[in-house]
Amino acid sequence: MGEEETTVSEEATETVDEEVKVGEEQPESATAKNIVTIENAGPCRKKVVIEIPEETIRKATDKQYNELRREAVLPGFRKGRAPRRLLEKRFGKETGEQIKLKLLAEASEAAVKDLKVIGEPDIDYEKIEMPAAGAMKFDFEVEVRPEFDLPNLEGIPVKRTKLEVAEEQIDREMEQMRKLAGMWTPREEGAVEVGDQVIAEVGIKLEGAEEEEKLGETQIFVRPNGFVGAVPVEKLDELLAGAKTGEKKSTTVEVPKTYVREEYRGKKVDISIEIKDIKWLKPAELDEAFFKRVGVEDGDELRERTQDSLQTRLERQSRTEMTEHIFKYLLDNTDFDLPLDVVGEQAGTLLQRQYMNLLSRGLTREQIEEQMEQLRAGSEEQAKEQLKTFFIMDKVADKLEIEVTPEEINGRIAQLALNQGQRPERMREEMARNGTLTQFELEVRQSKCIAKMFESAKITEVEPEKKAKKAKKSKKDSKESDKKAASTGEKPAKKGKSAAKKKTED
Repeated sequence: MGEEETTVSEEATETVDEEVKVGEEQPESATAKNIVTIENAGPCRKKVVIEIPEETIRKATDKQYNELRREAVLPGFRKGRAPRRLLEKRFGKETGEQIKLKLLAEASEAAVKDLKVIGEPDIDYEKIEMPAAGAMKFDFEVEVRPEFDLPNLEGIPVKRTKLEVAEEQIDREMEQMRKLAGMWTPREEGAVEVGDQVIAEVGIKLEGAEEEEKLGETQIFVRPNGFVGAVPVEKLDELLAGAKTGEKKSTTVEVPKTYVREEYRGKKVDISIEIKDIKWLKPAELDEAFFKRVGVEDGDELRERTQDSLQTRLERQSRTEMTEHIFKYLLDNTDFDLPLDVVGEQAGTLLQRQYMNLLSRGLTREQIEEQMEQLRAGSEEQAKEQLKTFFIMDKVADKLEIEVTPEEINGRIAQLALNQGQRPERMREEMARNGTLTQFELEVRQSKCIAKMFESAKITEVEPEKKAKKAKKSKKDSKESDKKAASTGEKPAKKGKSAAKKKTED
């Protein structure tokens, strides 16, 4: 069980009066103290054993019956004058349960007040019985924040890449804009391709369920890590690519134990998909209507604006990369364990934090949702890393004495609302309503921590990796691919300048 530490609570559960006459009370010093033992019960988990003395139980019982006597009216007795034995006979069971619950709640709250508790104590009140005589002893387990030491926060090594906008990037960005303004168009002939949208009749059978749940016609986006209904499916593109209208596909997936939806978490799910329709995304044309829609005069102005936008994004990217170096340093130099149930319970909170982070970086709703899908389908190891980062940064904030004022939060929300074209007060109300305001405050606090560590960091500027170097690497990769193809009988990839150029751009 590990090391055991026995402590006696500093405060008694509550001073109760032993009645001689109604209203007469004993001094508080007469109350016995609970005996509390705290043991290690695994990573981030404590077992708390509490013994409530007989004297405390007796005084709590006397107090409860004194209060009951003041209000109870029994036949033949004036209010406040009914004998204790009749009160016990009439109200004994109900009163005993109230006394027990009150003692357990007060004792457990006092016992864990100095522990950094996550969530509520896991107490099975129904299994605990009030003894007819003697002390009442009970135990429970509680999740606590991990205990660890932070590394030195001064002089953290950080690399900053000099980034410049290339013509190819502008072309790709403009193509993405065309896709965002495009239309989903029925694929008249051919089969499903990666990136398509499939309309299908979907059935889901959860492990342990007797019958399959019919979802009806469901939209499915064909991506490497996609969703069928609310179920994450890895290699969804491999499952559906090449299928035609009318075909049926089926698969069984094992949902990660850290998935945000509890009903699917850690279970096997059988999925059946009957394809009804296939659509592909037809990009919008670069015509006058498109220019008017995005607020520019012509293609030259659109290209110039796109370049400015990309430059701003690259600067943010550079700072994000520097922040990742900070995170990596802290994770590499901090060691502690996390239980799986903590990872699962915190998954929803982590997703909210990631959502606010993406939103604050100025990404569009479509881009955010695409990245959120990847995060939802993330591995257990990624969830652990994110949770560790959260605990580390929380401790960093305490060590650096970083606080966030209401004025700072309002200022950040105002800036965010301006970027999103909303009113600040409306955005704040929406965040408070959907539960993301607290997470936003944590994000602001975390960004202040990063800024503080940047002040003393050892920053080294590096040049971006040269394209020629990438091309050389691609050529090596091509040779390896040819060797593999020779051994398996597959056709090797085509060689040539255009193919190498495309590989380099990618």
